[in-house]
Amino acid sequence: MPTYIAMLRGINVSGHKMIKMEALRVSFGALRLSNVRTYVQSGNVVFGVGNSSVAALSEKIEQRILRDFGFSVPVFLRTAKELEEIIKDNPFLKETAIDHSKLHITFLSDAAPKTALEALQPLAAKTERFRIIGRQIYLYCPNGYGRTKLSNTAIERKLSVGATTRNWKTVNTLLAMTK
Repeated sequence: MPTYIAMLRGINVSGHKMIKMEALRVSFGALRLSNVRTYVQSGNVVFGVGNSSVAALSEKIEQRILRDFGFSVPVFLRTAKELEEIIKDNPFLKETAIDHSKLHITFLSDAAPKTALEALQPLAAKTERFRIIGRQIYLYCPNGYGRTKLSNTAIERKLSVGATTRNWKTVNTLLAMTK
């Protein structure tokens, strides 16, 4: 049975779209997803499910959240195998001067367009770096993610795709939860 990681966009931020993790686990369980576990309050869910299309599964989860909590939330799904590859492919890991606590990954709903680098470059501060690989943007924000202009909203506007970001510790913890 494949293991998936669901990352919900924009819940429990500044008192908006509040979902308790216990209620979220119950909601996922009602979809007959197995071994449902959550990590921190920002909407990270690890679960197992039989063969299912990612698009159909994502839609099913989004509809259940709307039904159970009364608001729409974008859901970004990756398999455990995909997440393992995403972590392994981080281009900044090969650099010794990189502070891992300043690494983030922005997960995109679709592959970034060919013009993504040119579109996002003006948003990056001089000390910030990013690399786009497939449906991920690897971010290095030495002054902190809270100060970057490479926010989810800015990326969504520039690239016309959905985006949600997780820090390096969270991404690695989610992968460990799949084992």
